[in-house]
Amino acid sequence: MVRLYTEDDISAAIKDVAGGKSIHKAALYWGIPRSTLISRLHGRQSRRESKSAYQKLSPVQEKHLADWILAQEALGVAPTHTQTKELAQRVLTLHGNPMPLGKNWIGSFLRRHLALKTKRQRRIDSQRINGASTEAIKPENRHNMDEHGILEGQGGNGLVVGSSELRSIQQKQPGSRRWTTILECVSALGRAIPPLVIYKGKSVQEQWFPQALDEFKGWKFDASNKGWTNDEIAVKWLEDVFIPETAPNDPKDARLLILDGHGSHTTDDFMSLCYQNNIYLLFLPPHSSHVLQPLDVGVFAPMKAYYRKEIGFLTLLTDSAPIGKRNFLICYARARKKALSAQNIKGGWRGSGLWPVCVAKPLTSPLLLENSNRKQPQETTQVSAS
Repeated sequence: MVRLYTEDDISAAIKDVAGGKSIHKAALYWGIPRSTLISRLHGRQSRRESKSAYQKLSPVQEKHLADWILAQEALGVAPTHTQTKELAQRVLTLHGNPMPLGKNWIGSFLRRHLALKTKRQRRIDSQRINGASTEAIKPENRHNMDEHGILEGQGGNGLVVGSSELRSIQQKQPGSRRWTTILECVSALGRAIPPLVIYKGKSVQEQWFPQALDEFKGWKFDASNKGWTNDEIAVKWLEDVFIPETAPNDPKDARLLILDGHGSHTTDDFMSLCYQNNIYLLFLPPHSSHVLQPLDVGVFAPMKAYYRKEIGFLTLLTDSAPIGKRNFLICYARARKKALSAQNIKGGWRGSGLWPVCVAKPLTSPLLLENSNRKQPQETTQVSAS
């Protein structure tokens, strides 16, 4: 038999009885079986409440997970079924319940949250995210993370003064050519958090660092075979740098992390940490960082220019002695101090249109217009004989 009444109808009937209406009249008016209304008046749980006792996650935990998934879907990177189940499993483990979820859990979870079930057919209306909208995230809690690479001994190809008899001059270059990756992160209010420096190697060596370390307070260092980030390093950065350094003043406030779509940012470990710490991820579209990434728009270009100058000064002062990792750190720290000014950071956010939010900014970027003009066929003028 199909039920034609809802939980709201039962609640209304119970309210009517409490207000003096008879059980018979209340049941008849709201279309509820008299026996059902009597049972509920005597404290029997609803079908949903009775089933919740058998759910591994509490209703509150499930709602938080569902809201996070909806917000991530609106940002363009909803977790897969496998990742959703993994997130739920980790929540259970954190709360002292190591029992594994059943193979049918994801299907039951989706049936309990119809908004998640319908999102596979069409985009979810932002009004249905129930308070999980990223529009409410404060500017101080909006962050952009990106990595950039630097050759330890890379100088510039700028103009120099020399003999008028030579068309060009072979300028001395520092000896080291090792690749080093740096992860930087900035907020919409112009604050930069300490970087993570990734060296090429099996492990970080003590002899790579200058004796005076005050200038590198809070910095983190790691190593990988190629000098690039990987899944493990990305999680370390999130756990050891981003989460503690960007903790909101109000623990209930959400954080937004804007970054590229690198595979290390979509792993189960990375997304699970974000979910547990109320962090929403926004992945930028491919090939758009030059106009949409605040660090690319306002910081990295001047930073590399300052770094080349510092390397050049050091080359002149030391008669082109090899730069090495110690001097690399010194030069990068000086360049970073100049480039990561609040003015440059805010300019990057403003220029990308990400804060204050302005869709027209990236669409009218000179870089975007320049690339667009290059793709357009050039007009030719034919001259005919008179």
